[in-house]
Amino acid sequence: MTHKFHPISPKLPVLMHGADYNPDQWLHNPQVLEEDIRLMKLAGCNVMAIGIFAWAALEPAEGTFTFEWMDRILNTFAENGIYAWLSTPSGARPAWMSERYPEVRRVEANRVRNLHGIRHNHCFTSPIYREKTAIINTKLAERYGNHPAVIGWHISNEFGGDCHCAYCQDAFREWLQKKYGSLEALNAAWWTSFWAHTITDWSQVESPAPHGEYMVHGHNLDWRRFVTDQTVNFCKHEIDAVRGSNPALPVTTNMHLIEGLDYRKFAEILDVISWDAYPTWHEGQNDSQLGASIAFYHDLFRSLKKKPFLLMESTPSLTNWQSVSKLKQPGMHRLSSLQAVAHGSDSVQYFQWRKSRGSSEKFHGAVVDHCGHEYTRVFKDVAELGETLSTISEVIGTTTPSETAILFDWDNRWAVKDAQGPRNMGIHYEETILAHHQAFWEQGVPVDVISSEDDLSSYKLVVAPMLYLCREETGRKLERFVEQGGTLVTTYWSGIVNEHDLCHLGGFPGPLRKTLGIWAEEIEGLYDHDRNGLSMSIDNQLGLTGTFESHEICELIHTEGAEVLGVYTDSFYAGQPALTVNRFGKGKAYHMATRLKADFLQAFYSKLIEQTGVARAMNTYLPQGVTVQVRTDAVTEYVFIMNFSGQTEHISLDDRDYTLLESNETVKGVIDLPVNGIVLLKRPAKEV
Repeated sequence: MTHKFHPISPKLPVLMHGADYNPDQWLHNPQVLEEDIRLMKLAGCNVMAIGIFAWAALEPAEGTFTFEWMDRILNTFAENGIYAWLSTPSGARPAWMSERYPEVRRVEANRVRNLHGIRHNHCFTSPIYREKTAIINTKLAERYGNHPAVIGWHISNEFGGDCHCAYCQDAFREWLQKKYGSLEALNAAWWTSFWAHTITDWSQVESPAPHGEYMVHGHNLDWRRFVTDQTVNFCKHEIDAVRGSNPALPVTTNMHLIEGLDYRKFAEILDVISWDAYPTWHEGQNDSQLGASIAFYHDLFRSLKKKPFLLMESTPSLTNWQSVSKLKQPGMHRLSSLQAVAHGSDSVQYFQWRKSRGSSEKFHGAVVDHCGHEYTRVFKDVAELGETLSTISEVIGTTTPSETAILFDWDNRWAVKDAQGPRNMGIHYEETILAHHQAFWEQGVPVDVISSEDDLSSYKLVVAPMLYLCREETGRKLERFVEQGGTLVTTYWSGIVNEHDLCHLGGFPGPLRKTLGIWAEEIEGLYDHDRNGLSMSIDNQLGLTGTFESHEICELIHTEGAEVLGVYTDSFYAGQPALTVNRFGKGKAYHMATRLKADFLQAFYSKLIEQTGVARAMNTYLPQGVTVQVRTDAVTEYVFIMNFSGQTEHISLDDRDYTLLESNETVKGVIDLPVNGIVLLKRPAKEV
C-alpha cells in the first residue's frame, strides 16, 4: 500500500480515526487516563478532539490557569503516537464568568436574559465574552501551538443560536446601515409600506420577536444573514487568537444540521470543513432512503471547499437524544463510517471516547462503555474499522469527480420556509432537494451541492429544485450555463422573489423565464389526500411513457417557446403542461411544474444522465438501496460499493480492471454484498 502524508496534517500518514476526549471529567482518577491510552492504541485510534468543554478545568477562577493536566495528556499522546485536535473552549463557559459578567449570557427573542447553563448560551457580540475567549485561546496557542501532538485547532463546538441583547441590536443596526446605506433603501427592501411599518429612525429597528415584528419577510431574512455574519465574525475572532503561535496549524469547526447558519460563510475562514453526523439508522424497513439523505449532507459539506472534509463526530453505537435510540446492527458501523470516506471524508471520529458518568449524555454511545474495558461489541467494531482505515489510507486527499450539481442556498431555504404561500402545512423544501439527490445516488452518480454563487463551468447538469429566491445575477448565470451547452432542471416555486424576498414583477419564474421558455401563471397547493398526475406526451424526446403520480404542488404554466413533454391528468387544468423542456442556445432547460415522486425522478434522471453523458461511478445495474461512489487522483480511482437495501445483493462489475483496496487482489465478475455490506475497490484512472 502507498502511504501519503495527510493533506490536512503532514504529521499523519493515515486516515484520522478517533473521538471527542474529555479527560477533564476524569482528573480525579489517573488510572482511567492511563487506561485510555492503552485502549486508544488497541482500537486503532490516532486522533482525539480534546478540550472542547474544558474551560472550567483550564481556568477555574478568573485569571487562574491550570494547564498542567493538559500538559500531561498531550505529552502522553506524543509519546504514544496519538494526536489531538485542540479545541477552544468557548462552547460552554465557567459559572464564575456568568456570575461576574451577566452580559455574556444570551438574551432570547422574548428579550429575557438566560440564566447560566447548557451550551452556547452566550452572546457572540459581547465585548467581555470576546475578551475572555481571546485570553484563553491565546494562552492555549502560546502553550500548545507547537506541541508535537497537536495537529490543528477545533474552534468551539457546533456554533448555533442567536442573541437579542442590546449589543446585538446595535450590531444589527450597524450591519443594516452598512448594507443599505439609507432608511429609504431599507424601507424599499423590506416593503415596509405594508401594514404601515415604515421605519423613520435606525433606532426603531429591532430583531424579530414573538411579541413584536416577525411578519416582514425581508426583515427575517436579513436577521438570519446577520446572525450568520456575526457568528462567523466571532469564529474568526477565535481563529485570530490562535493563529499567531503557529500559522501553519489548520483550523476547523464542527458543523451540524443547523438551519440557522449559512455554513458557506464559514468555509471562507476555515482551512478544513468538518461536520457531525447522527443518522437514525434502522428507523424504517431498510436504510436506503436514510443512506441517501446522509450522502446528500456528506456531499454538501465536501462541496463547501471542493476538497476532502472530516467526519468530526458520529456515534459508534447509539445516541441518547433522538426520539428512539437504536443500536447499530451488525455491519452498520463499518458501512456508515466508510460511507463518509466514500463521499470525501479523510476521517472517522466519534462522540465520544469514554461514556460520561453523569449528566445529560451519560448514556450516549462511546467507544469505551461504563464497564471500562475492550470486551464489548462496540469496541470490537471500532477496532476493526481502525484496522480497515489503516490499510486504505491511499485514498487520503483524493477528490470526487462530479459533473452534476444540485443548487442549495441557505437564504433560499430560509425564504421558502418563511413564505406564506401555497402549502403552509409544509412545502418540504429539504425533502424535495433530498429526493432529487437520491435519484443520482441510486444510480451511482457523484454530485456536488453548490450555491448560486459557485462557478458552473465544470458541470454538465445542474439541478435547482424550488429556487424560490432567485437573484437577477443567478438568472443570468443559469442562462449562460444553458446557452453554452449545459442542462438545467428546475421545479415549481422557482424565480419567485429576489434577494430581498420581494416578488419579481412581470411574471414568474422571473429571471428564469427566458431560459425555461415558460410563464407560470398560478400555483395550487394540494391537501395531503389530493393527487394529480403527469401523463407523458407521445413520442416525447425523453422516451418516457405512461403516467406518474404527483402531489402537494401543481403550477399552472404557459409555454413561451418550451416543448411540452407531459401534461396534467386531473383537475380543471388537466391537459395543461406539467413537464417542459426549452432548447436554449447549445443546451436545454427542463421544468417540473408539479412535485413528482421517486419513480418519475429515477426514470427522468436516468434519461438525462444518458443524454448529457454524465459519468457514473460504475456502468452496471444497481438494485434499489445499493450505491457506488468514487474518489480519484491522477493515477487511481477508488470505488465504494455500499448496500443499504436491508438484504443480500449481488453486483456485476463492469469491464474495467478492479482490485480489492485492502488486499490488492484482482476481482472480476459478481460481487456479493451482505446486509449492511460494503466493498472497497480500486482501478486505474481513465485517461482524460
